[in-house]
Amino acid sequence: MKILFFGDVYGKPGRTGLQEILPKLREIHSPDFILANVENLAHGRGPTEKQLLELAEVGVDGFTSGNHIFDASGYEKLFTERSFPLARPANYPKKGVPGNGFFVLKKRGKKLFVGNLMGRIFMGDPLDNPFFAAEELICEARKLKIKNIFIDFHAEATSEKSMLGQFLDGKISALIGTHTHVQTADERILPRGTAFISDAGMCGVLNSAIGAKPEAALKRFLTQLPAKLEMAEGKPIVVSGVLVELEKNGKAKKIERIYELVE
Repeated sequence: MKILFFGDVYGKPGRTGLQEILPKLREIHSPDFILANVENLAHGRGPTEKQLLELAEVGVDGFTSGNHIFDASGYEKLFTERSFPLARPANYPKKGVPGNGFFVLKKRGKKLFVGNLMGRIFMGDPLDNPFFAAEELICEARKLKIKNIFIDFHAEATSEKSMLGQFLDGKISALIGTHTHVQTADERILPRGTAFISDAGMCGVLNSAIGAKPEAALKRFLTQLPAKLEMAEGKPIVVSGVLVELEKNGKAKKIERIYELVE
């Protein structure tokens, strides 16, 4: 099984870049499933139905998210009135929060369990323990008798991501980090067969403040005063993510970084 996963898709530039480059990547890699983190899809703040449809139309099969998943208005409908394969972090409180922390994709006789978790270090209000929530996701996958388990861990601290990778090694197929918007160079297959990378990167304007215009970010750094971040525009657009290839037993045999520029 081959899985193409794209890091945080930031606003219209990220959507445009992914739409332009995806046909080429599909031809090169022939993925069975295509996934994308969409918590920044709507101008950097959560996904909307229209924008999810844009990505679905170009072949994205399922969507993960993170701390901005509930920022866009009308988010309830995404989980209650639409049947998008969209996950919010599983370690949100179990009561009062819409949606689920996982979904299952089926295509041509193949099944993929996709889970979503959020870190607690440097992430504002802490959610439930992601380590324990990960074990619950694995239990769900086992109930469904699915060996191919892919988890997007939306977290800030590399240490937290690395330790969750060690904790889950051999229990899941892949643990892929998101949130920092900066692709890391630590992709590898862990000793017991789990594919890992600290961060898959983002899809957005390359010369930006991780997707936003630099001016407001610079003001914050220089003066410590609040400044509203606005989405960056223009090109080049970076499209980054990973290709993960799995054996029939659900173990990973390959992880490769994807990094493309749309000029």
